[in-house]
Amino acid sequence: MQISLEWVNELVNLETIDLEDLTTRLTLGGFEVEETLEVELENRKTTALEISATANRSDSLSIQGLSLEITALLNDVPKRLRYSTKICPWSQALETIRSTSASQRACSGFICLTIENLNDFQSPKWLQQKLLASGFSITNNLIDFQNYILVETGYPLEFYDLNQNYSQRNNSQIQLSLTSVQKSIKFSARNETDYLLDESNLVLRANDIPISVAGIIASKDSNYSSATNRLFVEASIFNAAHIRQESRRLGLRTDRSSRYEKTLKPTTLLESIYRFVSLLRINNSKLTCKLHTVAKPMKDLEKRIELNYTKVKQVLGPIQKTNENQYSYISPQSITDALKRLQFQVTYYPNEFKWDIVIPSLRNDDIVREIDVIEEIGRIYGFNKFLTRLPKIKMIGKEDFNYQIRKKLTTCLINLGLNELIQYSLVPNETYITNEISLVNPLVKEYANLRSSLLPNLVKTVEENFKKGNSIIEGFEYGHIFLTDSSSIVRETEVVAGILGGIKTKANWSKSFQSLSWFEAKGKIEQVFQKLNIITYWKSYKPITERNLLHLYCTAELFLTDGKKIGIFGQISPILANKLNISPDTYLFEFQFDIVKHTIQQNKLAVYHDYSSYPKIMKDLSFMIKDTIPFHKIQELLYFNGSQFLKEVNLLDEYRGKSIPQHQTSLCLQLVFQSDLETLQTEQIETIVKNLTNVLTQKLDAIIRI
Repeated sequence: MQISLEWVNELVNLETIDLEDLTTRLTLGGFEVEETLEVELENRKTTALEISATANRSDSLSIQGLSLEITALLNDVPKRLRYSTKICPWSQALETIRSTSASQRACSGFICLTIENLNDFQSPKWLQQKLLASGFSITNNLIDFQNYILVETGYPLEFYDLNQNYSQRNNSQIQLSLTSVQKSIKFSARNETDYLLDESNLVLRANDIPISVAGIIASKDSNYSSATNRLFVEASIFNAAHIRQESRRLGLRTDRSSRYEKTLKPTTLLESIYRFVSLLRINNSKLTCKLHTVAKPMKDLEKRIELNYTKVKQVLGPIQKTNENQYSYISPQSITDALKRLQFQVTYYPNEFKWDIVIPSLRNDDIVREIDVIEEIGRIYGFNKFLTRLPKIKMIGKEDFNYQIRKKLTTCLINLGLNELIQYSLVPNETYITNEISLVNPLVKEYANLRSSLLPNLVKTVEENFKKGNSIIEGFEYGHIFLTDSSSIVRETEVVAGILGGIKTKANWSKSFQSLSWFEAKGKIEQVFQKLNIITYWKSYKPITERNLLHLYCTAELFLTDGKKIGIFGQISPILANKLNISPDTYLFEFQFDIVKHTIQQNKLAVYHDYSSYPKIMKDLSFMIKDTIPFHKIQELLYFNGSQFLKEVNLLDEYRGKSIPQHQTSLCLQLVFQSDLETLQTEQIETIVKNLTNVLTQKLDAIIRI
């Protein structure tokens, strides 16, 4: 908002204060001065300030409102304009506005005035200069007067051509009503656009004919022109939430509606109309006016707040006069003075160190709690006058167990080459999971559900990066998901999920680039659990709720040894991968974080065993075997027949190619032998290896390769 300091000077004495000091006080008082402007008006320069107020201070969005704030900050007495002290010399209202209960809730003040014998629309020169200094252009018609009242008082006025209203209604008497639309109608607005109104829209009617969408825009038929000599002038106050909803439904936001959206109070509404009429009378000496319609304004309930001195000291802290040995705090008298400067009604009880405060109606929307009053005290007294200090640390904090587990798991996943990602908790209506929870009142339709899995967003991230030419992202995420049980109760749980694969890499220099296989991805997950000292077993799983997301035949569930399910792991659905144009060799996992945490907590006692001081002997064993035989069966057979000296069976290589028969695979295993009591002899190991080859050929039909 751009304000002219000459204009403000009519209400506040600014002649004795330095401009830099004024801007500093305004900034400390919560009104950020974004820019100081020099406006040239007829060979002279005047100063204007571009001020940004907080969203909850709609009372300060006018010259009058801002002047009250400046007088409070400067501890000065505000001047009163002459027109605001006069009694309006109009006749009594002819009627009250007809309205419904819904419109009464949406409208807290309504005044309509008729003006006749209006011949000259030209605005005075001094008024034009004030508008120019405030950043407005000059139109030399009623818009100048409308803008002037808006800047000075903060109230938006609306004008209607009285002649057109009488001629269209063939009636010497016009009755206004404020009601909802009963059935859908087409409304031709002043901006040359037609809008379809329904039962949710509130309209102002003249003898049952709509002349405006209440608080937003007037109709095209009621528009005034330079030939207009009779006017309807509407001054009203509408509920901010109602106007925001109406504007959103219509897709229309006007200067008038934007002011209502910031919440207005009808405190000086009648005076602002009187001010408007007095401006018109400057060039229209025969102007006549009278009240046509009024609605009894809704009075705000008196709001009282009790303020405790101990709470003030606790929040604001000591003042700058504090010495090293003793703290000094703001005095009760200074608190009382600050509240009175804000025009609060204050009663102080010195024995109890408490204040009983009556909040003025202009501030009862943003002053609702004791802490709001304390903020006002600090603002008026000056936040820069309080001591800035760091709190004394009595005890250094420690990492709780939840954080320790999260850090350990994060380290394991990062060591796999994954990046940590963060996604929104809300997801679109259409995802790849079938049991998501719909919100009753979503802010936007695109995000109308609570997520029941982290996996769809991870897939979307990969897709978006691939579209933009970035490499496939391998990442993981911690987050909360929302599920319903059989009793329809929503349950919130924390999970950790990730996505990997989809990138062709070289395992070693002699091989070509290859994508991650299912078994290699499975091995990475097993490596994570091995580092966490968690024993798991895998079981084939056919996705149900994730059937559109995961491969029907390449998905597994992970369980703990006690049978508790820890999560799922699987390959992306090839149909979905083709649709999103990403690699089908992409793998997803999602684990219950609480189960991981509790399992680690139970296993936190480490069990140690003696380290053998005797050397290991490693032997490689290569053979061909049917590709339908699972690897864990081969391991079990070797451990069972490998004597107590066989400590490890590691897979070194798996090969399938032209030299390998169909439906066969070539495996190379590393057998690690070690004794805790003696140094093993080569002859002993050769005998054991020969026995193992015989077992493989006899029981699994393996073909030993030399």
